[in-house]
Amino acid sequence: MKVYIREKGIVLTGKPWEIRYILKKYQTEFTYVKDWINANSNSSKK
Repeated sequence: MKVYIREKGIVLTGKPWEIRYILKKYQTEFTYVKDWINANSNSSKK
């Protein structure tokens, strides 16, 4: 399972059950993909 976070989106690779698991996990933390991208870009700048 790999998650690539780009400027304008997110790429998930892996088996279908892995992708569903990751999406459900992050669904509780972030409402929008934009929030997910911004959270990771802010943490990498620190």
